[in-house]
Amino acid sequence: MLPQKDSRAQKMRVDQKLIVIGDGGHSSVIQDLIDSDSTYSILGILDDRYSTSFVQDGILRGPVDALGEVIQKDSKLVIAIGSNKIRKKIVERLAMPASMYATLIHPSSFVSKRAVVENGTVVMPKAVINAGAVIGAHSIVNSGSLVEHDCCLAPYVHVCPGSTLTGAVTVGEGTQISAGATLVPGVSIGEWSVIAAGAVVTQSIPAYRMAAGCPAEIKKRIDSRERIL
Repeated sequence: MLPQKDSRAQKMRVDQKLIVIGDGGHSSVIQDLIDSDSTYSILGILDDRYSTSFVQDGILRGPVDALGEVIQKDSKLVIAIGSNKIRKKIVERLAMPASMYATLIHPSSFVSKRAVVENGTVVMPKAVINAGAVIGAHSIVNSGSLVEHDCCLAPYVHVCPGSTLTGAVTVGEGTQISAGATLVPGVSIGEWSVIAAGAVVTQSIPAYRMAAGCPAEIKKRIDSRERIL
């Protein structure tokens, strides 16, 4: 007689309740990602565009300060805001432990089991993260982008759609790698810099710089107070 299957095995995929912070365009993409995985459900969507709390389609919406109204045991947060600086400000404002943040990975993407993706990061459709890569907390690896082996991304980085980070690239905190940019092996990009769309970076770029072109050249210094979108 065959042994009975343990019914607990059928319950391994536990429903993860999520609270989404932000309700703009980037948030709508995050919500689509959440909807693509039946193990996730949304408890609330919080954004300071709302002055009061209300329930819509079974989901509580309200200002960020309404978090206490919706948070539950074992629920997790996702900062669904495209701006690197605003994501960081929200994380600092909430002052939650890292374990409170979900890591979302779209089922069509590939993340090596030898890569590290830290809490709060979102990996979008058809993105690839290869062996030895480290993706810092609250980063965005956007649709169709490639982060090759041994790359190291600090927190709050945004790798925009179609970008290619070849092997052993280092990217500092808060930097944006814009759509279609290519970074050749071994270059490093300083914190809070912007690599323009379509740029080909063949040499390292210091912090607080905007670089563009093929090969990429530094075009300006970014004021540390300037908002990076």
